[in-house]
Amino acid sequence: MEISFAEALKNHKPLEEYPKSDLHVHAGRGGSQEFIMERTSKRIKSRCSPFMSLEDMQLWFEEEIKSSCRGMEGYLLRLEGAFARAAEEHIKVLCMEFGYGELIQLGNIQDFIRLTETFRKKYCPDTIFCPELAIGWECPAGEALRQLEELLPYHWICSLDLCNRELAQPVKNFVPLYRTAKANGLCLRAHAGEFGTAEDVREAVEVLELDEVQHGIAAVASPQTMYFLKDNHICLNLCPTSNIMLGRSGDYKTYPIRLFYDYGVPVTINTDDMLIFNSSVSREYRMLYDSGCMKPEELDTIRQFSLRKGLRMNLLI
Repeated sequence: MEISFAEALKNHKPLEEYPKSDLHVHAGRGGSQEFIMERTSKRIKSRCSPFMSLEDMQLWFEEEIKSSCRGMEGYLLRLEGAFARAAEEHIKVLCMEFGYGELIQLGNIQDFIRLTETFRKKYCPDTIFCPELAIGWECPAGEALRQLEELLPYHWICSLDLCNRELAQPVKNFVPLYRTAKANGLCLRAHAGEFGTAEDVREAVEVLELDEVQHGIAAVASPQTMYFLKDNHICLNLCPTSNIMLGRSGDYKTYPIRLFYDYGVPVTINTDDMLIFNSSVSREYRMLYDSGCMKPEELDTIRQFSLRKGLRMNLLI
């Protein structure tokens, strides 16, 4: 008889075979280092110590990953690896972020969509795939709106995110962008509180009428903000290893998911950039349990919630 996910955690059994979601994945950074090494014969030196900054992380990515995966062919290899990893991990709902530049690099958006679908069918045909448009916080608001409006007729993306440098410009600048996304039924997300403050998280949610926050870990500093997130059913898509490796959290044992869970804030567990941080969704669950941060039954509750949440997101496509 197959044991439960919680029992597998308790007994240190492999978790890969259990259905999971990954609701925060950057497309070109979502695969495994093993996949790239097998295809390129280049040895990748995994980073063990935290990165000093986003710039430090990008430098490592350029030297260890992109040096053997350059140009369009290199990007497509990394994208293929992201779908292969989803299959290995039994990811049933995959929300993958694409920047506008990624979508137009083949010269035709429809061609890119078809190629992406080819990878999905090859590796994980039963996975619910939820593409997301990622706009940089630094992008001029008018240009961001133009990019969204160009993509909407394809009826492909199901969510919108602001990423990169948080609050590179006032959040109010993106109100027209998010109103357009909302009018077209997209799930509204934004990176907030990864590097900013609890107040930044609340402002982003209120001004942009967000449904979810990517990371949002700074909210742990404010009980008022946590109650606000709970009362308004705002989900935080957490990425433990990413936050630890970027110095935003000390370790797994003290990771703020514990407080968010206790306050009743909806949370999911995700990888962010697995190709950089070398941590799968299964490992994220494993480390949160082994560190004593979370109980097996609590982690299984989060896993099941994440799957239901992803299934609801699929209705938007």
